[in-house]
Amino acid sequence: MTIIAGQGDATVSMTLLWAGQAEETPRRAPGPRPALSLDAVVAAGIAVADAETLAGLSMRTVAERLGRTSMALYTYVPGKAELLDLMYDRAHAELSPEPEPEPEPEQGQGGPGGEWRAAVTSWATGLRAFCLRHPWVLQISYARPVLGPHEQAVLESLARILYGAGLPPRTLRPVVASLFDFVRGSARTAADARLAATATGVSDEEWWAGRAALLARVAPDFAERFPYSVRLAGEDATAGASWERRLDDAFTIGLDVLLDGIEAARTAPEGG
Repeated sequence: MTIIAGQGDATVSMTLLWAGQAEETPRRAPGPRPALSLDAVVAAGIAVADAETLAGLSMRTVAERLGRTSMALYTYVPGKAELLDLMYDRAHAELSPEPEPEPEPEQGQGGPGGEWRAAVTSWATGLRAFCLRHPWVLQISYARPVLGPHEQAVLESLARILYGAGLPPRTLRPVVASLFDFVRGSARTAADARLAATATGVSDEEWWAGRAALLARVAPDFAERFPYSVRLAGEDATAGASWERRLDDAFTIGLDVLLDGIEAARTAPEGG
């Protein structure tokens, strides 16, 4: 299930994302229960999504987690669409706090010590791990970003690294897009693999063993028809390893190849 962000009231969402969340004072509620706040509502929404995926997210389930009624939440956020925008952005706060302004590195120097490649690797590894901690964020399409401060800080950190690396201007946006697509795609596959055994009640080992036996029976000429597919499977250096290890290795090697391409673009002669 893919969700397009920003489907609520744009003015309300953008105001709540950018204006005064940190300055908000909890509103007093009668009785001994602690007062609610927008922060508490958003945190409860994230907790529900982490535990139940977005399929289990509603104003009711968030309210139940807070021990309140749904109506109590509407004082702080007008509806689920706006809440989802806030959740998505707030979750990204754990990835990278908004950086303090700093001098931009001289273009072409690759940042302090010329370590742009290590910096991109750290950024990509951190983003993938974040997505696996909160797999529901992968259900929210990146086609229309939320445009909140924490999400923007993640983009800002990558842009700073790549500008410092000295990439030709015409390649910067495609490279940023490719890195986001690669990391999110890798995380989505890993998240789906984690879900598969739970959702089906069948382990990966059982599934592949059963399908291999069936394939041998229904397509005895498989190897002749698809020789390179068979060769590819035979050359898997991680064969027999857990799916976590195999997907981690695929991410590491794929990222290295992508960074090799970025390095080639970075050092290519102008007009080449």
